[in-house]
Amino acid sequence: MSLQRFRAEWQELDKEFNQLQETHKLYRQKLDELTNLQTKCSNSVSKQKRRLKDLACSLRRCKLYADAEEIEAIQRINNDIKERRNVFFDMEAFLPKKNGFAYKDEYEKFKLYLTIILLLGAISCMFLLNRVIDEIFNFLLVWYYCTLTIRESVLISNGSRIKGWWVSHHYVSTFLSGVMLTWPNGLMYQMFRSQFLAFSIYQSCVQFLQYYYQSGCLYRLRALGERDHMDLTVEGFQSWMWRGLTFLLPFLFFGHFWQLYNSLTLFGLSQHERCKEWQVFVLALTFLVLFLGNFLTTLKVVHQKFQKNKDKLKNL
Repeated sequence: MSLQRFRAEWQELDKEFNQLQETHKLYRQKLDELTNLQTKCSNSVSKQKRRLKDLACSLRRCKLYADAEEIEAIQRINNDIKERRNVFFDMEAFLPKKNGFAYKDEYEKFKLYLTIILLLGAISCMFLLNRVIDEIFNFLLVWYYCTLTIRESVLISNGSRIKGWWVSHHYVSTFLSGVMLTWPNGLMYQMFRSQFLAFSIYQSCVQFLQYYYQSGCLYRLRALGERDHMDLTVEGFQSWMWRGLTFLLPFLFFGHFWQLYNSLTLFGLSQHERCKEWQVFVLALTFLVLFLGNFLTTLKVVHQKFQKNKDKLKNL
């Protein structure tokens, strides 16, 4: 094929692509209209069902003191209520059920609220030098990461796109938090305690900033039709986060290297003559795994994005 033939084919594809974009935009508008109608209809059905339920309860009370004529009238109304419920059942068959979108929004709110709670918990542990408070905080970390893994499994089965390392990240974090919970109080624990709490405070702050940044990115990309509505914010850097990125990436890399610093500190403590706890060496390995996974994955995404932009410039 000649270059002229290639250009002609590209122009044809470009024209079809523009038409596709217009069609998709119209589809999104109609979909929004349909969603609004579905929501309005669902709310009306729910309201009607609640009022019918209250009416049925009132009729049952009235029936206890009614005469024969009133009982007959009440029975007719009850029959009408039963027919109305059948109609609502048919209506609901054509209305959307509760699906993964509501669950996804609940997941995002859960992450935000727990991030704030964990931040306050870590700050409290810094000032309240009490082992019981530390155990409560570590237990909360275990519960948080366990819950995230379960919720993410449900969302992935409903179409959310979390791939590669970020699927495993919370499993590793759950294990790390569990080991921290079992670490007995002693010299090694006290030597690492302040560093771990400072790291937890920093991590919660970054996750808090990251949540709002990623939410803004996803909102803009979904409005443009470039991302799926089941996509999630994750505790890492992904390619779609490039839009408007100004400050988040350095904070992420700093957090990754802090994980490496934690690992090196723990490896040093494991060589201490008074170290007898197995948790020290296991935590050192776990922090190293987190550093390698987070740093290499983020670096890979950055490299792929720069390579993609470089290829685009070459094709211009």
